[in-house]
Amino acid sequence: MAVGNPAPRVLCLSAYEAASHRQWRECLQHHLTGYDWHSLTLPPRHFRWRIRGNPLSWLNEPLLEETWDLVIATSMVDLATLRGIQPALARTPAIAYFHENQFAYPDRRTGQGSNEPGIVNLYTALSADRVLFNSAWNRRSLMDGVEALMRKLPDHKPRNLAQRIEARSEVVPVPIDDAAFTGEDRAWSPVPHLVWNHRWEYDKGPERLLAILRALRHEGEAFRISVVGQQFRSAPDAFEAIRTEFSEQLVHFGFLASQEAYRALLGEADMVLSTALHDFQGLAVLEGMAAGAVPVVPDRLAYPEYVPAEFRYGSNEADVAGEAAGAAALIGDLLGKSRPAIDTFRPDAYRMSRVLPRYERAFSALLSS
Repeated sequence: MAVGNPAPRVLCLSAYEAASHRQWRECLQHHLTGYDWHSLTLPPRHFRWRIRGNPLSWLNEPLLEETWDLVIATSMVDLATLRGIQPALARTPAIAYFHENQFAYPDRRTGQGSNEPGIVNLYTALSADRVLFNSAWNRRSLMDGVEALMRKLPDHKPRNLAQRIEARSEVVPVPIDDAAFTGEDRAWSPVPHLVWNHRWEYDKGPERLLAILRALRHEGEAFRISVVGQQFRSAPDAFEAIRTEFSEQLVHFGFLASQEAYRALLGEADMVLSTALHDFQGLAVLEGMAAGAVPVVPDRLAYPEYVPAEFRYGSNEADVAGEAAGAAALIGDLLGKSRPAIDTFRPDAYRMSRVLPRYERAFSALLSS
């Protein structure tokens, strides 16, 4: 940027400001200081109203009438409608950032929801000038979802729609703070400490965690367990079963509000576990790996992009007990050997210092066009 030129004005739109979305937005705003940042956000509740109604919620927002150099909208934003009813935005270069996509996220009540949330994602991707995904799995599952939708529709369907979006896309993950990379080589703890650090919701597979813990107990494996993560008004029954059945093994159970305490817990852990059925990048696992916890994750979703094969157990979504037996066997095999060196699993490619320049390149490409 030439001396004397004003910083580009960037408007970030986050229509469902979940904790991970807020973390991403604040990271960009705090560390990419060459831009004049402004934001509009909506709280993470009333999902179907949020994803369909955000253009109405923001209809009278004065910020949308101002002049911007760049707009960055999360995939929860109905960007096509918003640009249609806000003329200033229609003329502004826009990036859509996909933390997740609704084609790969079934309705929790029925197992299959309506097409509408996916259609919003599709229109947002089509209306953006550039589309960024936090993982290759996220991008691939959206493309697969679009193609599956097109096969269902009766007529007047555009050809190569997924390819059109993919040609304007790239994978740029949510970065992990360099300060979170604290892991050092060490031996296993006398009683290994396992951490499960995900949202307390059905799609993170808590019943699968319960099955793994039961399998470890059946095999006579000594362990301690911490179950931490964002909680909501109601939680799957598996959490209460874990609290009751494994009270003697529990180190911590519940949300850790302090980042320092959370990072300290990860730094003490021997393993970080995932049982997720939906995880579009896997920040919780990446944070654990950065702190030196050995990953134990299912062989699905985004995990193969950064977790080596020797730390992945077989994926079997239809057989909870069978998948748990495989996970318990992997844990036992790992604990029977020397603790793996940090260099074998540390996710250095996700360091903030390496990822942020990729965001800047994406911004610059649109700002200079």
